[in-house]
Amino acid sequence: MKTLYENDRGAYVSYVQLALDRAGYDLAVDGIFGQQTCNALRRFLGTENCTVDDAAWQKLAPYLKGYTLHTVEAGDTFFRLLDQYSTTLTALQQANPGVNAMQPEAGTELVIPFRFDVVATNVPYSYELMEWILEGLRVRYPFVEQETIGQSIMGKNIPCVKIGSGEKRLSYNASFHANEWICTPLLLKFAEDYLKAYSAGGRLGLVPARELYDSCTLCLIPMVNPDGVDLVTGTLDDPAYRRAAEEIASAYPEIPFPDGWKANIAGVDLNLQFPAGWEQAREIKYALGFTAPAPRDYVGDAPLSAPESRAMYEYTMANDFSLILAYHTQGEVIYWKYLDYEPAGALELGQYFSRVSGYALEVTPLVSGYAGYKDWFIMQYNRPGYTIEAGRGTNPLPLSQFDEMYEDNFGIWIGAMFFDL
Repeated sequence: MKTLYENDRGAYVSYVQLALDRAGYDLAVDGIFGQQTCNALRRFLGTENCTVDDAAWQKLAPYLKGYTLHTVEAGDTFFRLLDQYSTTLTALQQANPGVNAMQPEAGTELVIPFRFDVVATNVPYSYELMEWILEGLRVRYPFVEQETIGQSIMGKNIPCVKIGSGEKRLSYNASFHANEWICTPLLLKFAEDYLKAYSAGGRLGLVPARELYDSCTLCLIPMVNPDGVDLVTGTLDDPAYRRAAEEIASAYPEIPFPDGWKANIAGVDLNLQFPAGWEQAREIKYALGFTAPAPRDYVGDAPLSAPESRAMYEYTMANDFSLILAYHTQGEVIYWKYLDYEPAGALELGQYFSRVSGYALEVTPLVSGYAGYKDWFIMQYNRPGYTIEAGRGTNPLPLSQFDEMYEDNFGIWIGAMFFDL
C-alpha cells in the first residue's frame, strides 16, 4: 500500500478520510491530508503518528471493505455482538450462514458487517478500491458469485459479479474508457442495492427482487480497463507504465493528461477493438491523426489485439446473453443499433429506456459508429445491445453528478431485466 504523509493529496488520501469518517470521526472527504485528517488519524490509531503506513492501512481496511472479524468466545451470542459492533442481526445472519445465533461455537471466526453501505460514491475509484468493495460484497452476501474474465496489460484481474439464477442472461459493463470511471461505482452501487433488496425479501424499484433473481442471471463487469482507470485517478502504482503513458500523451498535447486518457495503458482504445467494421474505424481514426498509440481513438494493430478487449470478446462468446448494456459517459444519450441491424424488440426497449431515464435514443454518429463492443454484439447475435452515455459535461465527470446519474439509470437496469424480449 502507498505510504501517505501530512499534506499529501489524492485518491488514497480520500480513502483514508472515508475510512475515518465511517469509523465515526465526522471527517470531510476532500483528498487533502490536512490537520483535521491528521488529528482524526492520530485518535483512530491511538498514537502521535500522522503517517499512513502498512500497519495503519491494515487498521483502516475494515472500514473500506465494510466488515471486520470476530473470534467467538464463551458466552458470545449474536445479540451480544450487536452491542459490541455497529451491526444488525440480519447482517450477521446473512454473512454467517449456518451459525447458531444463540450459541456460536467458541473459536469460530465470525464476519461482522458494519451498518454502512460498502460501495462508496464520494471518492475517486481505483482498481484497489474496487477489489476492497467486491470483497466486502462477497463477505456480506455469500451467495453472490464472482469470476475473472481475463487480465489487463499490467496483470490486473478483470472481475465479473454474477447475481441471480434465471435462464435469461444479461451483461452490464463499465469503464471501457479510463476517464469514464464514474460508471464503475454506478454498477457497483446497483449491485449492492440489488443484493440488499434480495436478502431482505424487498423490491428493486417496483419489482420484487426475488422475482428478478429467479428469472435472470445478471453479469456485471464494473471495470474493463483497470490500468487506464488507475492512470486517470492517480492511483497507478508503477512509475514505468506512467512514464510510458506520458510519452504517448506527449505526441497529443491538445489532449489533457491524464484527464483526457480513454485508452488502455498501452494507448489502445478498447472500444475500437471489436470485429464489427474495424477496418472502417481504422480508416476514420487514421484520418483524424490517430495512427499510433494515443490517449484515445487508436484502434490497435488488429481487432482484439488488446487483452482487455479480447477478454470481453471471449467472455461474451462463452455466454448466451440476451442483452448487453455498455456504460460510458457523457451526453445523456442511448445508442441502440449497428448499421442496418435492428434486433427484434430493440427499438421498443430502447424507447422504454429513453422514457424512464430522460436520455435521448439515437443512432451512433458515423465517426464513432464502428468496432465498438455494442456494435459487435448486435452484429454477432442480432440481439439488443446498447451504449449508454450517462451524465453530461467533460470527462471525467465529477462525483457531484453521481446521484442524478444513478437515479436516471436505475429504471434502465430494472427494465432490462424485466423486459420480455
